[in-house]
Amino acid sequence: MDQPVSSSSCAQVPVCSGQSEVLLNPLYMEAYYQSLEQPESFWGDLAEQLIDWDQPWKKVLDDSNSPFTKWYVGGQLNACYNAVDRHVLTDKGSKVALIHDSPTTNTVRHVTYNELYDKVSRLAGGLRRLGVQKGDRVVIYMPLIPEVIIAMLATARIGAVHSVVFGDLSLDDSKWVLGFAASELCTRIEHAEPKVIIAANCGVEPHKIIYYLDILHEAVAISRWKPLKNIIYRRSNILMSDLDESWDVAWENALDNPVDCVPVDANDPLYILYTSGTTDKPKGIQRPIGGHLVTLMYTMNTIYGIQQDDVWWNASDLGWVVGHSYICYGPLLFGATSVMYEGKPDRTPDPGQYFRIIDQHKVSAVFSVPTAFRVIRRVDPEVTFGRNYSLKSLRAIFIAGEHCDLETMKWMRNTFKVPVLNQWWQTETGSAITATCVGFAQNLQPPPFTTGLPFCGYDIYVLDKNGHETKPNELGRIVVKLPLPPGNMATLYRSDELFRKTYFQRFPGYYDTMDAGYKDENGYIYVTARDDDVINVAGHRISTSSLEDAILRHPDVADAAVFGVPEPTKGQIPLCLYVTKATVSKPSAKMSVELINIIREVIGPIAAFKLAAQVQSLPRTRSGKTLRKAMADLAANKLVTIPATIEDPHVFVDIKRALRELGYAMAAPDPELRQTVR
Repeated sequence: MDQPVSSSSCAQVPVCSGQSEVLLNPLYMEAYYQSLEQPESFWGDLAEQLIDWDQPWKKVLDDSNSPFTKWYVGGQLNACYNAVDRHVLTDKGSKVALIHDSPTTNTVRHVTYNELYDKVSRLAGGLRRLGVQKGDRVVIYMPLIPEVIIAMLATARIGAVHSVVFGDLSLDDSKWVLGFAASELCTRIEHAEPKVIIAANCGVEPHKIIYYLDILHEAVAISRWKPLKNIIYRRSNILMSDLDESWDVAWENALDNPVDCVPVDANDPLYILYTSGTTDKPKGIQRPIGGHLVTLMYTMNTIYGIQQDDVWWNASDLGWVVGHSYICYGPLLFGATSVMYEGKPDRTPDPGQYFRIIDQHKVSAVFSVPTAFRVIRRVDPEVTFGRNYSLKSLRAIFIAGEHCDLETMKWMRNTFKVPVLNQWWQTETGSAITATCVGFAQNLQPPPFTTGLPFCGYDIYVLDKNGHETKPNELGRIVVKLPLPPGNMATLYRSDELFRKTYFQRFPGYYDTMDAGYKDENGYIYVTARDDDVINVAGHRISTSSLEDAILRHPDVADAAVFGVPEPTKGQIPLCLYVTKATVSKPSAKMSVELINIIREVIGPIAAFKLAAQVQSLPRTRSGKTLRKAMADLAANKLVTIPATIEDPHVFVDIKRALRELGYAMAAPDPELRQTVR
């Protein structure tokens, strides 16, 4: 296999003093190796200590039908009981469970565990009255408000399965937008076949309202599957909406007599979560309850160092897996306080909001994506808006979801004065595969670019295209030896064969993460890109992240994306689109020359880097991931549909202009084209 050409290669990145640093950490080493060599005793002891069970399991691990691994076979429990009831029953009901901070509506709301218990149990009673039973599905279509967590927990309380669909869309209010969002929602409805849908009447974006109720009505109208009822929470301080009496039930009328928690099997699904970028059959990740609760409860302290009196802030959304795991279930299982922020890093109303939230709510730790901090750095590099707030409560920042360049990492550490710790995980896993663990007293200054060491239960290998293990620091495909630890997806909803084929067929005996990266001689894992984002330039494999890291060294560049485009001689060459800082007025032609020179100095002429253009912004998903494939498809005249997860599809207009200037005349996404994944 060709050696990777990467700015994060062994020769250019300082590493720890040696493997002894890892080996001398007995907390981590003992737990990690026990999780691999004695998984039943390791995970069995944790489940007994951390989670309340209605019925004990008969067998910790059943891997007789791999890859359909089962954990805690025969055990029964309830997620809502563990997240809410047990805290109320141990006199912790007056503690604040949720802080909803919404600068878009100028409100801050505190919800105690007692209030959560009351509203969840009553909504659960209303769902039961409407006919929802154990095993039924409930689709939830709401913005980031406490009611979305109440809806999730109420569904879990009666043993039903929730499927949260991301609500907010940063789009213009137009007929096309209505069709765009309704089509996506319709696809989820038809696949999940919910007995009931729970929705809000609207969401709020900077300077606009998102009309959820209109989108929902359109989706139900065109759907082949019809729910029995829609429960609608009306945000009367923003918008009053008329309900359709034939379909809709007002939230306040859906609350009924409280009901108790229904015990469910440990391997029954807690939720279905659809992965981003679905273009053929919907891929609904099915999460088993028992293993997921054990893992989330364990990681709150082990990875993140959270104590029960801490305030934890995951700056994500419930539509993403990190929101499921660490806005809702993780912190509530642990009995901590979870912040829900309904706003942007920079525009609601200024780039000082992250600092304000940390100060005002005494946040102990933050979990976010690097893009959020890139945005703040781009618009306020000197922290003019943030410097008046105290950060004394903050102990650490955790980042995941995309590659973090070294310049952003340095800025974050210098600005917030705490460790900034990268980690790697996927929708499929539900929690971190690799991390730097505060609770294991690991080195909080790991090597640059690493996503950390493998977490408990993850036996990680890096393989070449023939399935052979690569040498240290050699780029390859990252895989995990089976069985996967508790909490990973059990299957794809209604598609066992697609589950087996997608994740386990290429490398038998391993879970194929489909990410590229390498492992250094000390065991640290480096995730460079999705395997599709590795560019093959005349036979040399180059990671897009290594090129982006080099580009972002330029003092005038705030953001950048590199992807491969066709070239007749070399097969592929890299193309860079970049965003400058707000104060930069340098001509784009001069900027491009300077960037080409940087790549030649850092990577070398082997990268064949000569294409760079300035754009106003980059297309990203609402979780912050850069849509490199969509840009590459646009350049190659292959972009058929706009990705459903994009935050603002109109950025493609400017990108088309930039690509044309570089000599790539491609088809543009047509506003009349309605995205569909059916």
